[in-house]
Amino acid sequence: MEAKAATRTIPIVFGTGSDPVQAGLVTSLNRPGGNITGITFMNVDITSKRLGLLRELLPNATRFAVLINPKNSVIAETVTKEAETVASAMGRQVEVVNASTNREIDAAFATLKQKRTDALLVAPDTLMANRRVQIATLAVRQGIPMIATQREFAEAGGLMSYGTNFMDTYHQTGIYAGRILKGENPADLPVLRATKFEFVINLQTARTIGLEIPPTLLALADEVIE
Repeated sequence: MEAKAATRTIPIVFGTGSDPVQAGLVTSLNRPGGNITGITFMNVDITSKRLGLLRELLPNATRFAVLINPKNSVIAETVTKEAETVASAMGRQVEVVNASTNREIDAAFATLKQKRTDALLVAPDTLMANRRVQIATLAVRQGIPMIATQREFAEAGGLMSYGTNFMDTYHQTGIYAGRILKGENPADLPVLRATKFEFVINLQTARTIGLEIPPTLLALADEVIE
């Protein structure tokens, strides 16, 4: 939003995990208008897919939690609403746990342990991504199966991740930048939606917390970390 506020003439190509219309970046996906276009990672929109993977992992689980940064209001509100809707349709309970600092993340996991949470979904958020080692470590320490948005969470020791293949989205962003440099108008370039996603399972973490991954879930994984 700072870039949009800074200029209405210099072309801008964005990559965002939230809804660019709701965030105020463009007026519509098909006809962005103005000087801005780009790609949405769809990370917020696939909350239901992540909860579905947790359900397949733990079919008897009833208590899900979502870790959210309340300071990122657009993503927090959207993820909360979708998680509550999907969990209700599944017949599961979902609790939203807020955290915006290292200390609050520690406190959030203490709450999860106290309430005997069966599984955790980490909302897509830069703050969470930057603290992925802390989050993954706490989840393993307390034996909480976790799914997050980026493969880096699984690489840091989190159990699972499902989200956009960022290399592909960056490639698409670069293509748009090239087209604009050749003279195309950003207002005429529709906002792209990510189409490539990756599912990563950390099998070593599963063994550490004493969890057996169903073969059907392993078969869906794009990568299994041994």
